[in-house]
Amino acid sequence: MPIIGQGWELFINRQSEQNRHGRTRTIGTYQIHHNGNARDGLSGTSVETKGPGDNRVRGNGRRIEAGRYPLATQAGSHYLTIGYLVSNDPDQTPKPGLELLNTGNRTEILVHPGHGFLASVGCINLTARLASGNTDINFVDSRERVIDAINDLKNFLGNDFPHFNGQPIANAWVVIDGEP
Repeated sequence: MPIIGQGWELFINRQSEQNRHGRTRTIGTYQIHHNGNARDGLSGTSVETKGPGDNRVRGNGRRIEAGRYPLATQAGSHYLTIGYLVSNDPDQTPKPGLELLNTGNRTEILVHPGHGFLASVGCINLTARLASGNTDINFVDSRERVIDAINDLKNFLGNDFPHFNGQPIANAWVVIDGEP
């Protein structure tokens, strides 16, 4: 499913899976677009849990299905879009995040920082290139990439960006393609 070139789109192109000690993660690329135009410096590697994608079964430990998902500001105890903590410690919360909506029976599917092999049970971590399953996600790099995405979205929408957590974000989507 390609982007449609309207609004703010975070495009994820799933490409492969990597394994380590019986665990599996899905590796893709991501690129942020404004009305179909790729934004310089807002791209990298996306990391999700194993496939295949499944939105029907809640808590199934799999990635979500490929598709187009509207975004919302996250209002959780561990992740927030507005008011997150900036810390180099991956155990400190709340961390930055965005929530995907319309994910079927799946809830709390987020774009958020990762660390180690994978920090997700259905969510999406943004990071730099991971050479192999033995390469860890660097938390500080991942956190900065999520903050950059949030700030870019705020700048793109201006006054139309929500002022509170837990609100839909108009004209903003995550688009996921591929089922490796």
